[in-house]
Amino acid sequence: MGTESPRRAREVLRTLLNGLSLGVLLIIVALGALTIVVPAAVGGMPLSVLTGSMRPTYPPGTLVVIKPAAPEEIGVGDVITFQIESGKPAVATHRVIARSTDSGTGEVRFTTQGDANNTPDAEPVQPVQIRGKVWYAIPYLGWANQAIDGSTRNWAVPTLTGALFVYAAWTVGSGLRERRQKKRTAEEAPAPRSEGD
Repeated sequence: MGTESPRRAREVLRTLLNGLSLGVLLIIVALGALTIVVPAAVGGMPLSVLTGSMRPTYPPGTLVVIKPAAPEEIGVGDVITFQIESGKPAVATHRVIARSTDSGTGEVRFTTQGDANNTPDAEPVQPVQIRGKVWYAIPYLGWANQAIDGSTRNWAVPTLTGALFVYAAWTVGSGLRERRQKKRTAEEAPAPRSEGD
């Protein structure tokens, strides 16, 4: 009876660790899908919020996923990501507070403002500057996205995912082997003899 208790405790601990490993794996796979697979499927992209201009909706460290949007799909209240200067890579993510039409060209323009800012952005946003509309956001994940640059991400994400899958397969395989071993041991054990024998 003394050896049964530690063995049972080890089995419970192993089961808990296996469950925890599987949970962590599922979370990482889900985050990978939300930040890489889903945006790529719709032509979108994940971006990190670096400033406090969109507090409290999107504080620094938030990962926002944007997807392409035509000007007619963007309305007042939508949050868009746009080039600060047309043709330049620097972008901002602010809320549309007004739509207007240029009297000379007939082109729609968007007045934007950060939720935490007291005044609208200095220049209206032209359609050519728009990179997309915020589709969804994941708090805190932007810091990780910012820490891993493009070249590192290309090898780190697949390597980490592969390692987690190998670990999960090893854990599941170990559990199955252990169960088969227990079953075989139980089948090979001699049948208990009755006192009359």
